[in-house]
Amino acid sequence: MFDAVSRVFHRDGKSFPALDRISLNVRDREFVAIVGPSGCGKTTCLRMAAGLESPTSGTVSVGGRPVTKPGPDRAVVFQQFALFPWKTVYENIDFGLRSKGIADAPRRERIRAQVQLMGLEGYESAYPHQLSGGMQQRVAIARSYVLDPDVLLMDEPFGALDAQTRVVMQEELIKLSRVNPRTVLFITHAVDESVYLADRVVVMTRRPGRLKEIVDIKSVREAEQWQQHERIEDVMDLESFVHLRTHIWRLLREQHDPADH
Repeated sequence: MFDAVSRVFHRDGKSFPALDRISLNVRDREFVAIVGPSGCGKTTCLRMAAGLESPTSGTVSVGGRPVTKPGPDRAVVFQQFALFPWKTVYENIDFGLRSKGIADAPRRERIRAQVQLMGLEGYESAYPHQLSGGMQQRVAIARSYVLDPDVLLMDEPFGALDAQTRVVMQEELIKLSRVNPRTVLFITHAVDESVYLADRVVVMTRRPGRLKEIVDIKSVREAEQWQQHERIEDVMDLESFVHLRTHIWRLLREQHDPADH
């Protein structure tokens, strides 16, 4: 997906390198999380994959095709829910399908399936301001999944939620990814979240962002059969989980700059 990608920003006659020669291949239906210090270019990576920004050098591609603009093969879920406040839950989920010109009957069926999958039954006629933060993010995720994208791009999607709701949404996303797997690029500051959700965790350096290490989570998860544990707190108590989390924290600590505090 990323082949020797660099990104330089220019402001007030000065150049600010954000990313330096990033190369990363996200496999089909793989869940990849990116963690790193603030300002290391995590969100810039996602925005380039979405077609919202262009690399200064190198190429970003999806399915072998260079990314030059947003497209229906990619859907983005942001930290701020970005729902249309004047539209109901049903209308928000329907918006993208209607824009694509999909007929009424298949649209209704796809929306019904997503409403059921995301636990939104009974809220179809509610407006965003009538929903909790967690429910609003469920709608945002349903709105992305209903488009059946090849790639789901998630930028700190649970960052605005309280701790308890965040855990619930992490568990829901795991269930959703098992029922309806997608290729996911997930940006987060939370190490626990990255280890719990991802197949691989990409650890980036300080700006300009480079790949420091890619940590394989999936092989450990499968060997230790994490899926037998329904609750996130049970998984987080496992020795294998603690080992991976500690390893990633040590990688991040090596990037620590006292000037940040």
